Amino acid sequence: MKRPALLALPLLLALPGCISLGGTPPESLLTLSPASTAPVGAGAASGTAQPVIAVLNFDAPAKLDVLRVPVAVSATEIAYLQEAYWVEKPARLFRRLLGETIRAGGAAMVVDGDTTATLADTALRGTLIDMGYDAPSSSVLVRFDAVRTDKDGKVTTRRFEARESGIPAEARAVGAGLNTAANRVAAEVAAWVAQG
Repeated sequence: MKRPALLALPLLLALPGCISLGGTPPESLLTLSPASTAPVGAGAASGTAQPVIAVLNFDAPAKLDVLRVPVAVSATEIAYLQEAYWVEKPARLFRRLLGETIRAGGAAMVVDGDTTATLADTALRGTLIDMGYDAPSSSVLVRFDAVRTDKDGKVTTRRFEARESGIPAEARAVGAGLNTAANRVAAEVAAWVAQG
């Protein structure tokens, strides 16, 4: 009974040399960093005099529901940029960037979780439609459809877009361009939400 188990042991030990469970990891990962951040301290946590904004989960099409950077090759064809990988999915990165941009403005307290949305005066959700590279124009594009709901249930929508041109099709340049464009969109959305 014990012989088959002993014979199988050398085979199991040889397997790691035959299979690959993930491939070579990328040299670096892309992320979004806010152009401005909220100051450290207790003042940012005071929700009594400030409106409370809930930044809820954002939707994204399938092309953005991955850790790759989409490249629009034509109007009907996309590919993914070589050696360009996000640290996490773009909709989550953009949600964090937008929350921090609103928080840094100092005009509102921001809650990020869906479970705390009931505490908010305003809820912000939306769809990150584009966050990638356009090959024909050598540019990056960030496009976001925002949906703002106030405490009375009034719903307002608006589309925001930013483009950075003259970007070579290289991971580092595209990442920097997308960060710049995403920050521009986040600043415009933050100003729109603050108008109430």
